[in-house]
Amino acid sequence: MGQYRRHVFVCTIGKTCMAAGGQEVFDVLKKGAATAGLQGVVRINKAGCMNQCGHGPMAVVYPEDVWYSGLDAEKATRILQDHVIGGDPVGQFRYIAPPGDNKLVDDA
Repeated sequence: MGQYRRHVFVCTIGKTCMAAGGQEVFDVLKKGAATAGLQGVVRINKAGCMNQCGHGPMAVVYPEDVWYSGLDAEKATRILQDHVIGGDPVGQFRYIAPPGDNKLVDDA
């Protein structure tokens, strides 16, 4: 296992994730992890384009390599509680796509 129990990347770059609320999703996860006392245990980072434009806001949680799409503050809160803190991925919001670029729109 790496340095953190979980490492979360949230797309906050580009027209689609940014316009759809990527920064808000990041804020919910970052503040929620801090409130839960997970500094040094869980890392929440902003990420650049994940080449999945049009499916966002996107987040990916490692080490499980679980991708989420179409996020908002409410979904981010559930992912924080169930997956990031509890270790149980939220299947309802999971994003499964073939490897590589899966853009619905050209945003990069």
